[in-house]
Amino acid sequence: MRKKKWNDYLWIFTIIYFSLSIFNILFAWLGMICFITPLLFALIPGNKGYCNNYCGRSQLLTLLGTKFKLSRNKPTPKFLYSKWFRYGFLIFFMTMFMLMLFNTYQVFKGKPLQEVVTLLWTFKLPWNWADLSGVTPWVAQFSFGFFSVMATSTIIGLAAMALYKPRTWCSFCPMGSMTQAICKIKAGTEKKQDE
Repeated sequence: MRKKKWNDYLWIFTIIYFSLSIFNILFAWLGMICFITPLLFALIPGNKGYCNNYCGRSQLLTLLGTKFKLSRNKPTPKFLYSKWFRYGFLIFFMTMFMLMLFNTYQVFKGKPLQEVVTLLWTFKLPWNWADLSGVTPWVAQFSFGFFSVMATSTIIGLAAMALYKPRTWCSFCPMGSMTQAICKIKAGTEKKQDE
């Protein structure tokens, strides 16, 4: 049995992130760590080390699916691994992310703050208990939008885990698809430089 390392416990970060963000929506900004770090891994060392070793969400899905047996452990459908699905989902997800940034920009320009978390891009949950006195409105708007993105992707990951294998989400995760594309581009660029 492999000895556990510190990075085997990063699933705790995912639970802390959601707990803190529910307590105070401004903690949603911490999710940027999960957005920027995989890109840095892909750009600097040129690998998917974050996805393979440090992704707290994939660890949480593995824990829930295997240890707590919340997964049916059925084979992941092949279409979820296909390029058209992965990159199509990435484009869709990035479109939703850009809309979230646009809403933040509108609040920055004077539009009223929308204290709403939207799950699965459809269900709006009012967040009336957040004390945002003294908070710059666009900062709060980004928090609501980013938490919506993080919660939606986690719900999709949990559903995929329950229906198929625990880490099915990883086969079409937008960050995984983005980092994979960056790694391929970087490897192709380095190969051309060596020639």
